[in-house]
Amino acid sequence: MPSTDFKTLFQQFNQLKVVIVGDVMLDTYWWGHTDRISPEAPVPVVSLDKREQRVGGAANVALNTASLGAQTTVISVIGNDEDGNDLISLLDGHQINTTYIVRSNDRITTNKTRIMSRNQQMMRLDSEYTYDISDLMESSLFDAVKLCFKNDKPDILIFEDYNKGVLTVGLISKLIALCKENGVVTSVDPKRKNFLSYKNVDIFKPNLKEVKEVFNLLIDQIDLSTLDKMHQALQKSLNHKISFITLSEKGVFYQMGKEASIIPTHVRNIADVSGAGDTVIAVASLVYAVTKNMHLAADMANIAGGLVCEEVGTAAINKALFLDECELLLK
Repeated sequence: MPSTDFKTLFQQFNQLKVVIVGDVMLDTYWWGHTDRISPEAPVPVVSLDKREQRVGGAANVALNTASLGAQTTVISVIGNDEDGNDLISLLDGHQINTTYIVRSNDRITTNKTRIMSRNQQMMRLDSEYTYDISDLMESSLFDAVKLCFKNDKPDILIFEDYNKGVLTVGLISKLIALCKENGVVTSVDPKRKNFLSYKNVDIFKPNLKEVKEVFNLLIDQIDLSTLDKMHQALQKSLNHKISFITLSEKGVFYQMGKEASIIPTHVRNIADVSGAGDTVIAVASLVYAVTKNMHLAADMANIAGGLVCEEVGTAAINKALFLDECELLLK
């Protein structure tokens, strides 16, 4: 592979317009310390030191693309509630466009509250609705995306599906058709419910566990031959362009036509894998949109996913550190 001018590539991210559609959420962290067990039940007592809010889900993908310099818009449905206000405020603070977010009295904003002590998660409390949005809300959301396309003319649309009901089968189909009409690159981070609904997209990025579950595969040995069979099974159902499968500690795999490769992970001090997939899809989408080089996109996404795993909780990629790592590891 020819040498890449990473500084120029990173500058090109600034010219990209990205839309992320999917399930946004608020990540709330209660940080405390623990030094005793409750007398009421066999559970630790966490003495609260501080509270922190971060963006999560599709909003974390948006945070990553914005951190890399891309002009980023997030489109979703949230509640008319305080959590929704906090989420909008956080996104606005990172210069992420929230103009097209739809607010509903019939939904609540997803909030995942994590109680943290000794740099580890003690408990998580989820406040959310997971049923599909109504037909009327689906229509409103599609209109919002069409308006965004008309006004902003994006280069990439990333589907970020967390099975919270925003991405319905009907909406997925209409959005993919809209992207094809407008020459917009499509990439998907799927979940089980709508897994095989993302037909004709460019990049389909499941993890290995999800592929094995959907196709009921009992496979322990992971090699190019096995992964090629997974790609063929996916392609038969989806007719997509590129399979990009994350392999946890074994790295990532991609296949585009006859071109395929397993890219191993780089050694890291792993603190927390939360949000790593968000960073991986964000980086892969941007690099592929600029270069159309999926090997480079997979290589760089693999590095980025490892970097954010060194942070506790969901965290966006640090652009300067990421550039340094790419120049060091991908000479």
